[in-house]
Amino acid sequence: MKNKLNIYCKYFLVSGITATIISCSNTKFLKDGQLLYTGAEVKIESDSLTKKEKSALQSALEENLTPKPNSSFLGLRPKLYAYNATKEPKKEKGIRYWLKYKFGEEPVLLGDVDREFNKDIIVNYSENKGYFNAKAKYDTVSKNKKAQVIYTLNPGGRYLISNVKFPADSSLVNQEIQILKEKTLLKTGNPFDLDVIKAERQRIDDGLKDKGFYYFNPDNIIVQADSTVSKNHQVEMIVKLKDNTPKLAKEQFTIDKVVVFPNYNLRDAKRGKYSIPMNQDSLKGYEYNDIYVVDPDKKFKPRVFDRALYFDKGDVYNRKDHNLSLNRLISLGVFKFVKNEFIVSDSLNHKFDAYYILTPRELQSLRLEALGRTNSANYAGSELNLNWTQRNFFRGAEQFKASVYGAFDVQIGGPAEAENIFRAGANAQLSIPRIVAPFRFNSSSAFVPRTNIKLGYEFQNRTTLYTLNTFNATFGYQWKENVRKEHELNVIDVSYIDPANETPKFAALKQGNPYLQRITDQQLIFGPTYSYTYSTTMLPKKNTFYYKGMLDLAGNITGLVTGANVKEGKEKNIFGVPFSQYAKIENDVRFYHKFTEKTSLATRFIAGVALPYGNSEHIPFSRQFFVGGSNSIRAFRARTLGPGSFDPRGAENTRAVFDQAGDVKLELNAEYRANLYKFLNVAAFVDAGNIWLINDEFNEAGENTRPGGKFSKDFLSEVAVGAGVGLRLDFSILILRLDLAMPLRVPYYEKGDRWVLDRIKFGEGSWRRDNLILNIAIGYPF
Repeated sequence: MKNKLNIYCKYFLVSGITATIISCSNTKFLKDGQLLYTGAEVKIESDSLTKKEKSALQSALEENLTPKPNSSFLGLRPKLYAYNATKEPKKEKGIRYWLKYKFGEEPVLLGDVDREFNKDIIVNYSENKGYFNAKAKYDTVSKNKKAQVIYTLNPGGRYLISNVKFPADSSLVNQEIQILKEKTLLKTGNPFDLDVIKAERQRIDDGLKDKGFYYFNPDNIIVQADSTVSKNHQVEMIVKLKDNTPKLAKEQFTIDKVVVFPNYNLRDAKRGKYSIPMNQDSLKGYEYNDIYVVDPDKKFKPRVFDRALYFDKGDVYNRKDHNLSLNRLISLGVFKFVKNEFIVSDSLNHKFDAYYILTPRELQSLRLEALGRTNSANYAGSELNLNWTQRNFFRGAEQFKASVYGAFDVQIGGPAEAENIFRAGANAQLSIPRIVAPFRFNSSSAFVPRTNIKLGYEFQNRTTLYTLNTFNATFGYQWKENVRKEHELNVIDVSYIDPANETPKFAALKQGNPYLQRITDQQLIFGPTYSYTYSTTMLPKKNTFYYKGMLDLAGNITGLVTGANVKEGKEKNIFGVPFSQYAKIENDVRFYHKFTEKTSLATRFIAGVALPYGNSEHIPFSRQFFVGGSNSIRAFRARTLGPGSFDPRGAENTRAVFDQAGDVKLELNAEYRANLYKFLNVAAFVDAGNIWLINDEFNEAGENTRPGGKFSKDFLSEVAVGAGVGLRLDFSILILRLDLAMPLRVPYYEKGDRWVLDRIKFGEGSWRRDNLILNIAIGYPF
């Protein structure tokens, strides 16, 4: 222990000396008289502001100052050092050019700082926040060829709102403004704030847009601040229309005609095939429920547009229906470009026509995909997919997708008992842009609800072990409440798994092992499934959140009706196959925190449980939980971890089958991500978790086939932990990910001896071979 302490002390001493050398060495490249700019600090002198108010104002002011000093990491400036230490490249390419001009940063000098300009920024920002009598000054502090600028602000008293007025008149637009004033953002007693004033003008504009004032603009509103009518740093706010507001902006418009061009392209428009504004005599269109459709070839059924568009003839224009219509047309998935125009048709009665100009995508596409993959589980593989898509299958924007695929994973090393795997299959899906049901479903969402029908088949051959034929079919609905909330309900979700060609080798392996026996059992699984997704990850926020919950209820009604109870010997069959009965729930929670534009923290927590009952004593193998692999606990090979403290190394009859499954799953992941250079990203991560069984599994001899696998009060001691580093190459169209991980805690070691931090030996080839796991994958793990 003493030797280790000495090593650590030496390491930190060397690190400290190295950091000091790098830090100081940047200044030696400066010319005489030059000073390296290390940043600015704003000091606030005020007795009237609280500590919290001072801190908020100081942070905002420092954020607005320019230029920013050279970037630093742990007090060092490696990018500046790379620029200084690298000689001038002879060509605009190569490692020297990359180090100096791509990775490196040119030094930011004190001479680059316009201190008077920054002082004005401080004063102006303070005045915009209600400090009307703000005064600022600056001073420069230099030492060892480095300089910092100290700005001192005396903000004076902050002006508060004493009263808010909305002068009234008889105009229609003003009457609507009077209604909107009840929810004003300008509150008596709040500080004067220019950002709040801008938000108030935008709020009024949004409200008027929803009342038919299409040509209104936030700039038509003026907010006057009068400090002469009040005392003690108070100001009265007056919100009114500008005197020069255009007449058109004050008029409320209604919809006259709704015209749709569903097969519009620029080439035909240039030839004069279509005319806007519309001349109905020259167009080959037709009326459908007050919508005029210009579709001479009748490629689309008109009810598609009747369901998507929210405007009807005579409606008062509002922005909500405007945006809903555009978003629903886009979400149909058949149009490449969606454009909307409003053209005045009757200025006297304030009417305009609504034109929807739609350019279709290619209605059919055929795509061939070839994917290669390899991992540390000693397998290399490839997959070939042929996909055909028809985006207007029945002329109602239905999307039909069909695919055939083949894949193989071949052993390239490792245990002699490992098996090669071959898969082939076909899938077909029809997606209808509406709810097909015996009841009426009305949606005011910007996203078109869909009815999905899927059929699929897969053939899987584990070479010398067994073959599985899997058939599946689903019928269900998918709809989004808004951009954050999405639901998917499969009313019918059926899977039938039929084993074939079981070899004598596998028959011998599974003798006395109920777990292996269930892999090749005939399985009939049917019942509803439901998932709910809530996500804010698409929003430009510092902190974002993702949640997906899934509920799978198999054979519940059938089991209730038939009185199935396998424990009482009442196992029920359908077409000679016992149907599965269970309840399964899984929750996936993710949190993302952005430190800067180039660094972030991503975390994930997964918790799931599956409970068999009624007609089933165990969860079907295909519906159990698995951990390990490139998108899970990366320090352990895919599907080799668990259940619990079960040690797969000592089980002779499981060496040929890597997959370990469980009924309970807990997993926690944390990953720090940073961008080094354009497409090059790095990560450091920690993964933890495991799977467990609800019930122990015993063979005919009464032996527990997976000892330690049952979930118990000691589950925390059976959590596996791994850590590693990753390299991600972001090529826009795909992200190639390489993660190198090693175990820190192994749950199947003896209790009290599961942490392996003291056994890490990077210098030994045998240790690296057994403990370093390389995962190669496409995309982020979460």
